Amino acid sequence: MKKKAILNFIKEYIQIIIGILLASIGLKAFLLPNGFLDGGVTGIAILLSEKISLDIAIILILVSIPFLILGAFTISKEILIKSIISIVLLSISISLESFPIITEDKLLIAIFGGLFLGAGIGLSIRNGSVLDGSEILGIFIYEKFGVTIGKTILLFNIVLFGITALLISKEIAMYSILTYIITAKVIDLVIEGFEDFIGFTIISRKAELVEKGLTQKIGVGVTVYKGVSGYGTSGQQNETRIIHTIVNRIDIRKTYRLLEKIDNNAFVIEFDVNNVKGGVLQRYFNPNKRTKLASEIRQQNI
Repeated sequence: MKKKAILNFIKEYIQIIIGILLASIGLKAFLLPNGFLDGGVTGIAILLSEKISLDIAIILILVSIPFLILGAFTISKEILIKSIISIVLLSISISLESFPIITEDKLLIAIFGGLFLGAGIGLSIRNGSVLDGSEILGIFIYEKFGVTIGKTILLFNIVLFGITALLISKEIAMYSILTYIITAKVIDLVIEGFEDFIGFTIISRKAELVEKGLTQKIGVGVTVYKGVSGYGTSGQQNETRIIHTIVNRIDIRKTYRLLEKIDNNAFVIEFDVNNVKGGVLQRYFNPNKRTKLASEIRQQNI
């Protein structure tokens, strides 16, 4: 167990370092040479570097200090330590890295700057580190006032980009908003993964066939609960089977077609799933089993 913990520790920090390198490439190769901003504390540091003659790396550390102090009261000690190390390493990386001008196209700068920065921040967050103090502010506001983290960060960035429009230019502010949107989307993709899963809760009078269809046709695992239905159009019902399963988003239509084929009157609840770990999500099956299922469906006159 101790060896496994050490390996996990090393793995986390390697990924955080990769994240820092990606974020610094986004900043030094794309955003900083062209005066573009990102949202959050990084955006404040870039904005200040445009107005005062001080290295962006030093400004980033100075601006992050109040948020890290706030973090001492909001996030765990482990995350706080990782975040301090990450911000210092990001500042050092920004100071040391040097890139030639890759492109002067403002749209490409916004897109690729956002891609690299989002990938770096997302990889760091996934491994328990924060590269931007605005997330810490969001957590603090949520705990104190109940305002969601997303709303706090959005308001924070609206003010930041508004100031950018006034002090620098409206065009830079608009391109910076595009950079922020791309960064935020890439962060979500890195944290949650590229696969998108949907949950289903299904109540059907032909539950056994539905279960077989899901496992053998769609290739997913199912969990079955025993329940008692309430009063519907047909009055009080007896015990029923409640099927719970998770499918990849690309299989949604296939799942609905299967349900329509087996039981067009099945009661179906569909819901988003943020994260999936373990279980049977997708696997290959023997063609003979699929043939057997099709035969059983036909026997039920479906």
